[in-house]
Amino acid sequence: MRKLFFILLAVAAMSTLFAQQTKKEKKEEHRKRINQLIKQEEEGVITYQKHTIFGFKLVNDGYGGFFEIGRAQSVKKALLFQLDISERTHPKEQKQSNPDYSGPRLIYGKINFFYPVKLGVQQQILLGNKSNKNGVSITANFGGGISLGLLRPYFIDVYDTTKTPLQRKSIRYESADSNLFADNSQLFNLQATGPSFGKGWGNLKVTPGAYAKAALRFDYGKYNEIVSAIEVGMTAEYYAKKIPQLVFTDPKSLFVNLYVSIMFGKRK
Repeated sequence: MRKLFFILLAVAAMSTLFAQQTKKEKKEEHRKRINQLIKQEEEGVITYQKHTIFGFKLVNDGYGGFFEIGRAQSVKKALLFQLDISERTHPKEQKQSNPDYSGPRLIYGKINFFYPVKLGVQQQILLGNKSNKNGVSITANFGGGISLGLLRPYFIDVYDTTKTPLQRKSIRYESADSNLFADNSQLFNLQATGPSFGKGWGNLKVTPGAYAKAALRFDYGKYNEIVSAIEVGMTAEYYAKKIPQLVFTDPKSLFVNLYVSIMFGKRK
């Protein structure tokens, strides 16, 4: 029994010693890595083979998110492959609610939700590198690709006056009841509300198009392997058909937008 106790004690001591040694080695590797990153920052050199980034953006007529994969061509150049999904709203949209009936707020005259989905390639060129580990690198990005305009019809819920007792029904602009979209007082009397998020996806339509993009990116990440950046830029999208968004407004095919985005990621 005493021999077994000493064997277990020895095993425990060896395990503790091994764990401490492993922990010490990991700390030493981490310290060397940090020193290497600091040296790279001081030298102002961004060296990497690829990066992955995700981000969020605010556009002058909407918002969205994107995912990006970058492949380095040289110290100063890279190719960026980007998937961008956003929601675009019309500048004349106004939400309104009926105090006598609870439900999603109504956007008077709205015909479609508009979701541009863009897939493209950009060239990135380094304009200015970090002068120290707390500096900012500046890159210029320009390119383009395909843009698919997803149109989700805007349904409104109203009371159906042809039924007794009264029941709720959903209508959209293309229906026989579409004249309701132009009669705000009638919508109010019928206790009209906006759609739920799940409404209209089964009636989705796709309008193909193309886009071009130019931007400046400011990367303030502490180390070169970390991407923390802000990007400001402009996009121009053109679609094969005009995009109907609101009644009493002219649909258009060309959309020019300014945006600002914040992004995070890693380099390897």
